[in-house]
Amino acid sequence: MNKGSLIVISGPAGSGKGTVVRLLLQDESYKVSVSTTSRQPRADDIPGVTYNFVTREEFIDMIANGELAEFAEYVGNFYGTPIKSINELMKSGKNVILEIETQGALQIKAKFPEALLIWLSPPDYQTLDTRLRGRGTNTDDDINQRLTAAKRELQFLNYYDFIVINEKGKADEAAENIRDIVRVDKMSTKHRSNFVKDFYNT
Repeated sequence: MNKGSLIVISGPAGSGKGTVVRLLLQDESYKVSVSTTSRQPRADDIPGVTYNFVTREEFIDMIANGELAEFAEYVGNFYGTPIKSINELMKSGKNVILEIETQGALQIKAKFPEALLIWLSPPDYQTLDTRLRGRGTNTDDDINQRLTAAKRELQFLNYYDFIVINEKGKADEAAENIRDIVRVDKMSTKHRSNFVKDFYNT
Protein backbone atom coordinates (compact mmCIF):
# COMPACT_ATOMS: atom_id res chain seq x y z
CA MET A 1 0.00 0.00 0.00
CA ASN A 2 2.99 2.32 0.42
CA LYS A 3 4.09 1.92 -3.16
CA GLY A 4 3.09 4.74 -5.48
CA SER A 5 0.89 4.39 -8.55
CA LEU A 6 2.10 4.73 -12.12
CA ILE A 7 -0.12 7.10 -14.11
CA VAL A 8 0.21 7.50 -17.86
CA ILE A 9 -1.43 10.63 -19.27
CA SER A 10 -1.75 10.82 -23.04
CA GLY A 11 -3.69 13.03 -25.38
CA PRO A 12 -3.28 15.12 -28.51
CA ALA A 13 -1.14 18.24 -28.58
CA GLY A 14 -3.49 20.99 -27.41
CA SER A 15 -5.37 18.82 -24.93
CA GLY A 16 -3.91 20.74 -21.99
CA LYS A 17 -1.72 17.95 -20.60
CA GLY A 18 0.93 20.35 -19.35
CA THR A 19 -1.56 22.50 -17.45
CA VAL A 20 -3.32 19.51 -15.88
CA VAL A 21 -0.03 17.89 -14.86
CA ARG A 22 1.12 21.13 -13.21
CA LEU A 23 -2.11 21.15 -11.19
CA LEU A 24 -1.57 17.53 -10.12
CA LEU A 25 1.94 18.38 -8.97
CA GLN A 26 0.54 20.83 -6.43
CA ASP A 27 -0.07 17.65 -4.41
CA GLU A 28 3.32 16.51 -3.09
CA SER A 29 2.38 12.85 -3.50
CA TYR A 30 2.62 13.29 -7.30
CA LYS A 31 5.89 13.46 -9.18
CA VAL A 32 6.77 13.54 -12.85
CA SER A 33 9.30 11.17 -14.28
CA VAL A 34 11.09 13.56 -16.63
CA SER A 35 11.17 12.22 -20.17
CA THR A 36 14.17 12.26 -22.45
CA THR A 37 13.84 13.64 -25.97
CA SER A 38 15.92 14.25 -29.07
CA ARG A 39 13.90 17.34 -30.08
CA GLN A 40 15.37 20.80 -29.83
CA PRO A 41 14.52 22.82 -26.68
CA ARG A 42 11.90 25.55 -27.04
CA ALA A 43 12.17 29.00 -25.48
CA ASP A 44 10.04 27.99 -22.48
CA ASP A 45 11.75 24.63 -21.88
CA ILE A 46 13.85 24.04 -18.78
CA PRO A 47 16.38 21.22 -19.28
CA GLY A 48 15.94 18.55 -16.62
CA VAL A 49 12.48 19.86 -15.76
CA THR A 50 10.37 19.83 -18.92
CA TYR A 51 12.62 17.25 -20.62
CA ASN A 52 16.11 15.84 -20.55
CA PHE A 53 17.50 16.85 -23.95
CA VAL A 54 19.92 14.60 -25.82
CA THR A 55 21.05 14.24 -29.41
CA ARG A 56 19.41 11.71 -31.70
CA GLU A 57 22.58 9.62 -31.57
CA GLU A 58 22.60 9.65 -27.75
CA PHE A 59 18.96 8.59 -27.68
CA ILE A 60 19.66 5.65 -29.99
CA ASP A 61 22.46 4.57 -27.62
CA MET A 62 19.97 4.63 -24.69
CA ILE A 63 17.66 2.33 -26.66
CA ALA A 64 20.50 -0.07 -27.41
CA ASN A 65 21.56 -0.14 -23.75
CA GLY A 66 18.03 -0.98 -22.51
CA GLU A 67 17.80 2.17 -20.41
CA LEU A 68 14.24 3.10 -21.44
CA ALA A 69 10.92 1.77 -20.19
CA GLU A 70 9.34 3.09 -23.37
CA PHE A 71 10.17 5.24 -26.33
CA ALA A 72 8.44 6.57 -29.40
CA GLU A 73 9.15 8.70 -32.43
CA TYR A 74 6.65 11.54 -32.79
CA VAL A 75 6.68 14.17 -35.54
CA GLY A 76 10.32 13.36 -36.33
CA ASN A 77 11.66 13.34 -32.75
CA PHE A 78 12.33 10.60 -30.17
CA TYR A 79 10.75 10.66 -26.69
CA GLY A 80 11.39 8.12 -23.95
CA THR A 81 11.21 7.35 -20.22
CA PRO A 82 14.19 6.05 -18.21
CA ILE A 83 13.38 2.89 -16.23
CA LYS A 84 15.49 3.85 -13.23
CA SER A 85 13.59 7.04 -12.39
CA ILE A 86 10.18 5.29 -12.50
CA ASN A 87 11.22 2.55 -10.08
CA GLU A 88 12.93 4.92 -7.64
CA LEU A 89 9.94 7.28 -7.42
CA MET A 90 7.35 4.51 -7.02
CA LYS A 91 9.43 2.79 -4.35
CA SER A 92 9.51 6.06 -2.39
CA GLY A 93 5.69 6.10 -2.39
CA LYS A 94 5.19 8.77 -5.03
CA ASN A 95 2.47 8.61 -7.67
CA VAL A 96 4.51 8.80 -10.85
CA ILE A 97 3.10 10.71 -13.82
CA LEU A 98 4.26 9.90 -17.34
CA GLU A 99 3.09 12.37 -19.97
CA ILE A 100 3.66 10.29 -23.11
CA GLU A 101 2.18 9.37 -26.49
CA THR A 102 0.10 6.26 -27.28
CA GLN A 103 2.99 4.18 -28.61
CA GLY A 104 4.93 4.66 -25.40
CA ALA A 105 1.83 4.17 -23.24
CA LEU A 106 1.27 0.69 -24.65
CA GLN A 107 4.91 -0.20 -23.99
CA ILE A 108 4.51 0.94 -20.38
CA LYS A 109 1.33 -1.14 -19.96
CA ALA A 110 3.17 -4.22 -21.21
CA LYS A 111 6.01 -3.73 -18.70
CA PHE A 112 3.90 -2.32 -15.84
CA PRO A 113 0.45 -4.01 -16.06
CA GLU A 114 -0.72 -2.13 -12.96
CA ALA A 115 -0.22 1.25 -14.68
CA LEU A 116 -3.25 3.51 -15.11
CA LEU A 117 -3.65 4.72 -18.69
CA ILE A 118 -5.62 7.98 -18.85
CA TRP A 119 -6.59 9.74 -22.08
CA LEU A 120 -6.91 13.52 -21.69
CA SER A 121 -8.89 15.21 -24.43
CA PRO A 122 -10.56 18.45 -25.41
CA PRO A 123 -14.33 18.03 -25.86
CA ASP A 124 -14.19 17.89 -29.67
CA TYR A 125 -11.99 18.13 -32.77
CA GLN A 126 -12.83 21.77 -33.48
CA THR A 127 -11.69 22.79 -30.00
CA LEU A 128 -8.42 20.94 -30.59
CA ASP A 129 -7.88 22.76 -33.89
CA THR A 130 -8.63 26.13 -32.28
CA ARG A 131 -6.26 25.51 -29.37
CA LEU A 132 -3.38 24.52 -31.63
CA ARG A 133 -3.78 27.54 -33.89
CA GLY A 134 -4.21 29.82 -30.90
CA ARG A 135 -0.77 28.94 -29.55
CA GLY A 136 0.97 30.98 -32.22
CA THR A 137 4.13 28.86 -31.84
CA ASN A 138 3.57 26.26 -34.57
CA THR A 139 3.65 26.46 -38.36
CA ASP A 140 0.60 25.41 -40.39
CA ASP A 141 2.49 22.30 -41.50
CA ASP A 142 3.27 21.36 -37.90
CA ILE A 143 -0.35 21.94 -36.84
CA ASN A 144 -1.62 19.73 -39.65
CA GLN A 145 0.83 17.00 -38.62
CA ARG A 146 -0.40 17.18 -35.04
CA LEU A 147 -4.06 17.05 -36.08
CA THR A 148 -3.34 14.01 -38.25
CA ALA A 149 -1.47 12.40 -35.35
CA ALA A 150 -4.46 13.02 -33.07
CA LYS A 151 -6.79 11.15 -35.45
CA ARG A 152 -4.32 8.26 -35.62
CA GLU A 153 -3.92 8.09 -31.85
CA LEU A 154 -7.68 7.83 -31.30
CA GLN A 155 -7.52 4.34 -32.83
CA PHE A 156 -5.76 3.20 -29.61
CA LEU A 157 -8.32 4.67 -27.22
CA ASN A 158 -9.71 1.27 -26.19
CA TYR A 159 -6.35 0.38 -24.64
CA TYR A 160 -6.79 3.19 -22.11
CA ASP A 161 -8.49 2.72 -18.75
CA PHE A 162 -10.14 6.14 -18.48
CA ILE A 163 -11.03 9.22 -20.55
CA VAL A 164 -10.92 12.64 -18.89
CA ILE A 165 -12.36 15.60 -20.81
CA ASN A 166 -10.53 18.89 -20.31
CA GLU A 167 -13.15 21.58 -20.94
CA LYS A 168 -12.09 25.18 -21.58
CA GLY A 169 -11.28 26.88 -18.30
CA LYS A 170 -11.80 23.70 -16.28
CA ALA A 171 -8.31 22.22 -16.06
CA ASP A 172 -8.63 22.10 -12.27
CA GLU A 173 -11.70 19.88 -12.64
CA ALA A 174 -9.83 17.56 -15.01
CA ALA A 175 -6.97 17.30 -12.52
CA GLU A 176 -9.36 16.47 -9.67
CA ASN A 177 -10.98 13.77 -11.84
CA ILE A 178 -7.55 12.18 -12.27
CA ARG A 179 -6.92 12.33 -8.51
CA ASP A 180 -10.26 10.57 -7.97
CA ILE A 181 -9.27 7.84 -10.41
CA VAL A 182 -5.97 7.27 -8.57
CA ARG A 183 -7.69 7.19 -5.16
CA VAL A 184 -10.19 4.57 -6.33
CA ASP A 185 -7.49 2.52 -8.05
CA LYS A 186 -5.54 2.26 -4.78
CA MET A 187 -8.51 0.41 -3.28
CA SER A 188 -8.49 -2.20 -6.05
CA THR A 189 -7.44 -5.78 -5.36
CA LYS A 190 -4.28 -5.40 -7.45
CA HIS A 191 -2.92 -3.13 -4.72
CA ARG A 192 -4.12 -5.46 -1.92
CA SER A 193 -2.41 -8.70 -2.93
CA ASN A 194 -1.36 -9.40 0.67
CA PHE A 195 -4.68 -8.46 2.26
CA VAL A 196 -5.79 -12.00 3.21
CA LYS A 197 -2.38 -12.86 4.69
CA ASP A 198 -2.25 -9.61 6.66
CA PHE A 199 -5.86 -10.00 7.80
CA TYR A 200 -5.18 -13.31 9.60
CA ASN A 201 -1.78 -12.31 10.92
CA THR A 202 -2.83 -9.16 12.77
